[in-house]
Amino acid sequence: MNPKRKRRLTIIIGLVCGLSVAVGFGAYAMRHSIDLFVTPGDIAAGTVPTNQRISVGGLVVDGSLKRGDGLTIHFDVSDNKSVVAVSYDGILPDLFREGKGIVVKGMLTEDGRVVANEVLAKHDENYMPPEAKAAIEKAGHPKGV
Repeated sequence: MNPKRKRRLTIIIGLVCGLSVAVGFGAYAMRHSIDLFVTPGDIAAGTVPTNQRISVGGLVVDGSLKRGDGLTIHFDVSDNKSVVAVSYDGILPDLFREGKGIVVKGMLTEDGRVVANEVLAKHDENYMPPEAKAAIEKAGHPKGV
């Protein structure tokens, strides 16, 4: 192999190794910020690993909301097939209601309960904040617009 090709091959191998190291560091850094999205059915099936950050989506089961000491709240989330118990220590979003869609982010415990550190309430495309609705009505537009 002539010296020019050998030098070019060395540079290419060096770039590939450097790129591999950079991708590895990026993947390692992102592993704590990536949440696995699961449903209550996935948890009931036992396919979700415990002690790993997850996001669980579903509907809040009617009548399941129970307030504990301080800011602790317990409720159940369902995908209309399975139910998973959730405990959350914090202030719930304004749109949180029984029977409405939510996404909770947290950890699955050994006993199948999700300990949430964040609760996100979903809303449909027709949602309008009360302040905006009042301003529109005050401007003379009909209700419900």
